[in-house]
Amino acid sequence: MIPRYTRPAMAEVWSDRARYETWLAVELAACEAMEAAGTVPAGTAAAVRAQVRIDERRILEIEERTRHDVIAFLTHVEEQAGEPARHLHRGMTSSDVLDTALALQLERASKLIEEGLDELRAAVREQAERWKLLPMIGRTHGIHAEPITLGLVFAGWYAELGRARARFRAARDELRVGKLAGAVGTYAHLDPQVEAAALGTLGLRPETVPTQVVPRDRHAAYLNALALVAAAVERLALTVRHWQRTEVGEAAEPFGRGQRGSSAMPHKRNPILAENLCGLARLVRSYAGPALENVALWHERDISHSSVERVILPDATTAVDFLLHRAAGLVRGLAVREDVIRANLERTKGLVYSEGLLLALVDAGLQRQEAYGHVQRAAMRVWDEGIPFAEAVRAVPEITARLDDAAIERLFDPEHALRWAPAIVDRALREE
Repeated sequence: MIPRYTRPAMAEVWSDRARYETWLAVELAACEAMEAAGTVPAGTAAAVRAQVRIDERRILEIEERTRHDVIAFLTHVEEQAGEPARHLHRGMTSSDVLDTALALQLERASKLIEEGLDELRAAVREQAERWKLLPMIGRTHGIHAEPITLGLVFAGWYAELGRARARFRAARDELRVGKLAGAVGTYAHLDPQVEAAALGTLGLRPETVPTQVVPRDRHAAYLNALALVAAAVERLALTVRHWQRTEVGEAAEPFGRGQRGSSAMPHKRNPILAENLCGLARLVRSYAGPALENVALWHERDISHSSVERVILPDATTAVDFLLHRAAGLVRGLAVREDVIRANLERTKGLVYSEGLLLALVDAGLQRQEAYGHVQRAAMRVWDEGIPFAEAVRAVPEITARLDDAAIERLFDPEHALRWAPAIVDRALREE
């Protein structure tokens, strides 16, 4: 991922130095487990640990010659540790190191992502509580529908982010596995107890049925969980973009002192943060497809997945980490324009109460389709003539024969339509 969308903590997770140091941690954990089993001399891991200082530039220099990253790494370790290093990697294959280390790197990346999810959810929760009772217009197909509250919108995002978090946690847990099972996963030159001991010190579980690699359905589930996290953020960001449109104007993302909106038009305040989030979400979603294609490898393993993962795993985790923190800032700094929200609610002159009128006529004895026709004819006068809906309704004899003025007036009260909104918000904020 380019530096523009990379936070420092996540950059460190995927740095060359961190990768090689994680490989060394795996090798030393395996070595210590073999020492305990009597397979290699006691003190071997300590001797290696005392001598080795990772120099990523030297490893890459060796790799230029060997064309093999793990061999280059082991050669670098041997250069420094000398004779004790001959006991490293006993019975292991490269993917034992690579996949186990990858699980550790993904666990570190996941911790940062979960912190970002919690930060965003906290910001959304605060807004849901703040605006729980503010009436606003709900829209379907982009058209005014019926009243909702602004708090309901935030509560919906909070609930969705909670589901995304649960999926992500499950996928994260599914990836807490490694393997030290040898070339085709049969422990031909290792003992499963050595694997279990080594992985246990690293906080991992053994893969149930390893091949030469950890099966890639685990990684595909993880990338799809990330894609759904990004999709949840995009839904939020897309709504903010709509709110900020000139013709809507109900809310706007923060605009800092000295910020510029356009190189040509000084008046512009564009929703650049929300647009950026939508773009990054597209990118994250695009990584889910290659992850699914990585599941089907030839026999016990090929390396068609390797080049893909070198890109998609660092990039997807880095992008999600970035977009979560950016989204949290967007939500916290959102400028809500209550007066515009209230004006927009009344913009269609009461049309948004048409369903309540329809149901009242049905309750008063009219057949539903007949009632629908009367209400619709009145509604079309509002569209065509610009008169208030209540005025158009009172001009329909078939309606006034069933409902008096007081009954009609009650139907135009948003409090009736929103009487359950606070309970829905509370339900969302209770659920975890």
